[in-house]
Amino acid sequence: MLKPLFPALETYDSGHLPLDPPHVMYYEQSGDPQGVPVLFLHGGPGGGSSPDCRRFFDPNHYRIILYDQRGAGHSQPLGCLENNTTQHLIADIESLRRHLEIEQWVVFGGSWGSTLALAYAQTHPRSCLGLVLRGIFLCQKQEIDWFLYGMRAFFPEIWDDFASYIPADERHDLLSAYHRRLIDPDPAIHMPAAHQWSLYEGSCSTLLPSPEALEAFNDDKVALGLARIEAHYFLNDIFLPKNALLNKIERIRHLPAVIIQGRYDMVCPPRTATILAAAWPEAEYILVQEAGHSALDPGIRSALITAMEEGKTRFIPQAA
Repeated sequence: MLKPLFPALETYDSGHLPLDPPHVMYYEQSGDPQGVPVLFLHGGPGGGSSPDCRRFFDPNHYRIILYDQRGAGHSQPLGCLENNTTQHLIADIESLRRHLEIEQWVVFGGSWGSTLALAYAQTHPRSCLGLVLRGIFLCQKQEIDWFLYGMRAFFPEIWDDFASYIPADERHDLLSAYHRRLIDPDPAIHMPAAHQWSLYEGSCSTLLPSPEALEAFNDDKVALGLARIEAHYFLNDIFLPKNALLNKIERIRHLPAVIIQGRYDMVCPPRTATILAAAWPEAEYILVQEAGHSALDPGIRSALITAMEEGKTRFIPQAA
């Protein structure tokens, strides 16, 4: 039986944590202040979080922490690329953990959130109780090429809209062409490009067409943060050496982990999750048959909630 999201809940705490200038991080807490801490890492990079992200977790058991990564969501400045690398994001997570006086937490992330979760856990394994990962993305060249060109095999008309926004003589390198427009200071140039990029991704993210998802991806704040920062990270190979996340998997193999992947995930196809699972045999690997990329696809949603429910006995703080 598919599990629904937990009921909507309000935060009991929120704030803005100054980072190195010009960045200021938005964060919030909900659920049980004395519960097992769980950190939600949103996708993108640059996608931001939303109130529904709180609802994968039992609020009577978990202390639920959401935050928006540099340049995303309610963090400021929106879309800022200055001092915005994976290393900065890893340091930001540790700054938030120390600010909230948390010893260890469960790290929960999907898509780019799975990438950042792996990078963070490999850098700070002692800060982690375990990981729940969804829609695995390792930023290998074939994954970027698939996103930019391969998805046309399944979404030809959507890809045509995405590609035809760029003049024909630039379409051989869509990433650079979009990046140039996205970093242009003129909103008349960067905002239309941001909406094209964001709607392309949103249109391919769900198993079935979702007007609600498209509305969310078409929001100005979401579109700008997602498109500009995603292009920035993709163009720079997410600021990590080739295969770094797989090469360092030994650092976290002792941590309990669940890998959840949609069979028909068109944004982050199952091949990558299978590669990660093979490198990390101790992790539980769940391939959800009737699901795409979105965490809100019913099968993915249910598997994530089940993982966190089973996590009540799997993710045990050392002090317990």
